[in-house]
Amino acid sequence: MKKVSFATDICKGCGLCVSVCPKQIIVLAKDKINKKGHSPAEITDQEKCIACAFCATMCPDCVITVEK
Repeated sequence: MKKVSFATDICKGCGLCVSVCPKQIIVLAKDKINKKGHSPAEITDQEKCIACAFCATMCPDCVITVEK
């Protein structure tokens, strides 16, 4: 099973991963704030993920892990 995980404590909420997701299943959390004071990225529907890893490639802080 494909799985995407985020190190939400270090995500700065830049939104680059959101902009490149072909399935549009990554969003910035509206109800969460991490230790750094940012709204971290999160996945809305793990089942729709195709494990393309575009999100992980774009992340400047390497907070995204994609497992195929």
